[in-house]
Amino acid sequence: MKKILALLLALVMVVALAAPTAFADDPMEELIAAAKAEGELVVYGSCEEPYLAAACQKFEQLYGIKTSFQRLSTGEVPSKIEEENGKPSADVWFGGTNNPYDALAAKGFLEPYEAINDVHLLSPLYKDPNNYWHGIYTGLLGFMVNTEELEYLGLEAPETWDDLLKPEYKDLIWLSNYKTAGTPKLVANLMIQLKGKEEGIQYLVDLDKNVQVYTKSGSGPSKNVGIGQCVIGIGFLHDGITQIVDNGYDNVRLIVPKDGTTCEIGPVAIFKGAAHPNAAKLFVEFALSPDCVELADDTGSYQFLVIDNAEQPAVATEFGLDPSLVWEGYDFARAVEETNENVEAVMAAIEAAGSDVGEDRFQTS
Repeated sequence: MKKILALLLALVMVVALAAPTAFADDPMEELIAAAKAEGELVVYGSCEEPYLAAACQKFEQLYGIKTSFQRLSTGEVPSKIEEENGKPSADVWFGGTNNPYDALAAKGFLEPYEAINDVHLLSPLYKDPNNYWHGIYTGLLGFMVNTEELEYLGLEAPETWDDLLKPEYKDLIWLSNYKTAGTPKLVANLMIQLKGKEEGIQYLVDLDKNVQVYTKSGSGPSKNVGIGQCVIGIGFLHDGITQIVDNGYDNVRLIVPKDGTTCEIGPVAIFKGAAHPNAAKLFVEFALSPDCVELADDTGSYQFLVIDNAEQPAVATEFGLDPSLVWEGYDFARAVEETNENVEAVMAAIEAAGSDVGEDRFQTS
């Protein structure tokens, strides 16, 4: 009996010693408490405004943290943060394309954070290796065309990047501004990787001859295809789905270029020097959860989601826009290193060719 009692006593002691570990505070609960103590969060968003607004309102509703936001393009945010030089007026950056995030991280303006919810990411591709940003969605780069306008003009739709250089497409193509949007940065990286540096830059100079307008925002071309102001728009194809499904433009056709394409990764990141660092970390965790990303489908944003516990927008699958269609040779790490250099080289070459680079054509507002 004494032996049994001794064993029971030892077992009780083991359980008692283990209890603090077994019932230790949940790190998420600790983060929530710290974030609530700060009581406020400011978000810069580069996704579409309905999604941005819904996400910020949901975060405020869930945690009782006053959340304000401003919609800025992925070109505007780095300029603003660099001007503020370590004293950012916002805490987090939400959505857009990852190339500008990489550039801002390289200059020391993003704060690394090892997110708890990173375990749900579908691939290591969908986060920065140094935890400067974490992906929430991905979207294919391609063409959107107005089928009615093309038929009226007696033209076939382009099927490849090289098709866009045909003289009959002069003044029919819209792209976004290399200086204010992330989309054309991705286009520049893709062309240079597909064709080589010199040929890729020359391709974009030749393409410029057919471009009528460079919009401030990457989604600008897609918003003008259905109404016929833009006949051929270069951008992310989920923006085209929005025009078809939500706005009723059944004259819009989506095209994945046959000679190769790539994709954006839409991230979330914390600004270095954020006034509300714990609220910012909590927003990152929220952005990597179904509570946030499933709002996209409800607000007309049909990107593929990159976390394993969220439901994909059914409409994206219906249109056949699968991330596996990305050109296998595209080097994302190389793109991170070369983006700024590539964009500067392209703009210099376009100007040297005597192109109109004024604000009426290269829009900034």
